[in-house]
Order: sequence, then structure tokens, then C-alpha cells
Amino acid sequence: MATDIRQRFDLIKSASRANAAPELRERKEILRGVKEMVLDYRHELTASIAHDFGGRAKAETELVEIVPLMNGIRHARDSLARWMADDRRRVATTFQPARAWVRYEPLGVIGIIAPWNYPLYLALGPLVDAFAAGNRALIKPSELTPAFSDLLARMIADRFPPDRATVIKGGTDVAQAFSSLPFDHLIFTGSTAVGRLVMRAAADNLTPVTLELGGKSPVIVGEDYAIEKAARSISFGKFINAGQTCIAPDYVLAPAASADRLATAILDATKRAYPTVQANEQYSNVITERHRTRLDAAVAEAVTAGATVITHPDTSNGNGKMAPTIVLDPPLDSILMTEEIFGPVLPIVRYDKLGDAIKLVNGRERPLALYCYTNDRKVRDFILDGAISGGATINGTLLHVAQEDLPFGGIGASGMGAYHGLEGFKRFSHARAVHQTGVLNVFEQLGPPWGRLARITAQFLTRR
Repeated sequence: MATDIRQRFDLIKSASRANAAPELRERKEILRGVKEMVLDYRHELTASIAHDFGGRAKAETELVEIVPLMNGIRHARDSLARWMADDRRRVATTFQPARAWVRYEPLGVIGIIAPWNYPLYLALGPLVDAFAAGNRALIKPSELTPAFSDLLARMIADRFPPDRATVIKGGTDVAQAFSSLPFDHLIFTGSTAVGRLVMRAAADNLTPVTLELGGKSPVIVGEDYAIEKAARSISFGKFINAGQTCIAPDYVLAPAASADRLATAILDATKRAYPTVQANEQYSNVITERHRTRLDAAVAEAVTAGATVITHPDTSNGNGKMAPTIVLDPPLDSILMTEEIFGPVLPIVRYDKLGDAIKLVNGRERPLALYCYTNDRKVRDFILDGAISGGATINGTLLHVAQEDLPFGGIGASGMGAYHGLEGFKRFSHARAVHQTGVLNVFEQLGPPWGRLARITAQFLTRR
């Protein structure tokens, strides 16, 4: 298997070195090919993902994976001419007459390691940015989505030649071999623990990496914001895809006086969205039994420690679904408050002063996302200034990621590097500096041998 992976990589690398960077028209055609490919296989894609999950709504896959992907492709095609244009830069007086500019050129071969939770968007979203920048790519989808992975491999093979893009399937051993290839850039989306392993493997080849990880993304509810309105929004962001979203609200910080009412309101909003759970095709399954066991153990630990748990009444288990669960006042050192939840469990923690909420957020690793609910600009700015995160949405959740003209990325333990739109184009491009001297190269006229003119010039430029 390792030999096959290397051969496929070498084929793409050779093509990237032998062929000139694709021009604007070719890049647009390649991106159009991605769009047509997804639309041609639209129904098979939603079916394969639902099969891998054991249950996931078709509309959910269309709205949170296919639609953002189409928007990203449209934005890239419309913007490519501007992105690809040379970026003129200033030339210091010392070096005049001259011109300087930056050319954005393809890096070469991009490796994409995609996760299971949004398998389509997180495999092809980076591919769109890589193609926009003129690159070729290898994609490694998750072994937890075998039906989708088989379909993706067939789609890519049908649409693109193997020296443009190819899919590598397999488990952890394949992922390790994949991470060890000498890519020109490697992007990984997944857990922080696996991200560390990917970065170590990439380091042997000095491969630059973009890591989109996760962490505990907080929600801070301001005292001025309507409880019911916040509850509907938080419920949507948390329980879509059964909480298996890297930027899902991981815990809520609520004013002490309204925390109980907020917990009830979130559950009420959830019951309106999902009147039933176990037989509801609109509510996603938790991906594996191992994940469900981990979530059950985390809730049980909080209950033992005295936390209050309220849950959707349709709680019978056995078919892969876990009922939406609210945990009020979990211990701050519990699993729910120290590890990323990645499931339909939402802790709510009380705060007395807004500064206490900021202090709690900053006592943890910097999150991938932050959400706050307030109509008070001072409160909004206090939260944004006080707590750093990869991205943020105000009075909503998730939506900053769906904006194709905003960068998406983490900070610290939640990741490094950002992509999407212009930032994605630049992430997968080399900013090549170019300086062109004029008819007279004054600097070279100074010497050597270095003489009086060189000394006078150095003194003048030093004192300027």
C-alpha cells in the first residue's frame, strides 16, 4: 500500500513540476469541473453520507455541505482574475529606478486529510482553494465514512486525470503514510491529538501544514439578550449533525440568574426542531458506538458530581442516536468541561460578572470559534477584545464559516493557518518576490571596492 501511495504521489508531483502554472481560463474550467461533479453526484453523495452515519437528513447534507461548497466555487471563479494579478509593491528611493511586485504561484502538490463529520465539504473545500491557486492534490478521506470515500474516489477518477487529483483510501496506517509524503503543503482537519501526529510526520519533510482542529468553543450570553431568542439560535448550532461539528457550541456561559431558564428554553427549542429523536430521519446519528459510549460516560460523571441533567424525552437508545442533553452546573474539571464534546451534549455554566466568563474562557486553550449574544456594542467589544478565538459569530452560531470571503482557521491548540476564499488562495500559493532594476543600478555603482561615496551614502541612509 505504501508503495502504491508513493507512486500516485510521484505521478502528481512530476506533473506539477513539468507543467507551467495553469492560466486563468484553465483554473476556471477545473473549478467548473468540481461544481459539475458534485451536482452530477448530488443524490448519491447525500445517500452515501447518510449510510455512513446510519442516519442523516438529506437536507442537512445539502445545506451544510453542498451549498457552502457551491458558494465557495462561485466566489473563487468570480475572484480569480483579481487574486492572480501581480501585486505591485513600493521600491525604496535607494533602489530607484526599479519596479517590484509579488507573483502568486502554485506551491505544487497539496495533501488534504479530511474528517468524517462533514466529509464532502472538508474534502472538497480545501480542494477548491488548492485548484484556484493552480495546484494538484491528493485527498485522504476518513475511514469512518467508507461509502462516501468509495464514491469520492470514483467521482474524482471520472472527472480528473490521476496527475491532477486522486483519492487515497484506508485506515490509520494509510493516514500515517500519507502524512509522511513530501507534499508542498498539507492541510489536516480533525482532532488536536491527531493533528500533533500529522505535524510531526510532516516535519521530517519540512512540509508546511494547515491544521484545522477543534477545542471547546464557548457561547457567552449577555444579560441584555432575550433568553428565548438566544436559546433557539444555540439549539440550532449545537444539535445540527448531532453536535458533531468542530465549531459547534461546546459550552454556554450564562448569567447566573437566567441560566436555569436558558437551559429549559434551549431544550424546548430543540424539542420543537426534533419532536422525536430515535425514529427521526432529520436528526443525525452519532457516528460510532465508541463515540456514544464516551459521551454517556462524560454525562454520567457530571451527574455523579451533582450536575443537573435535562434531556429530550425520546431517550430510548439502541439505534445509534443520542438524545439532545443539557447539563447544568457541571464541575469545571469534569470531562465535559475539559475535553471537546463533539456530540449532542451541552453544558451550561453560570457566571456572576462578564469578566468571570472571559476569565474562564481564557483559562483554557484558545477555541476554534466563539459565540456571543448581546445587542450592547460595549459588551460585544469587551468579549471580542478579551477572549481570542479562531473565528466568531455575534448573535448566532456557525455562520462565520459559511462566509466565503472570510478566512477560516484556528489559533493555538485549535489550529494554525486559515483558508477559504482569498486566504485559501494565498495559503496554497507561493508569494514570489520580483524586483526589476531600471536602466541605472545606483546601488551597484557604490562598489566594491568600497570608497568615499559608499561611506557617505551609508551615513546618509543610516541617519534618515
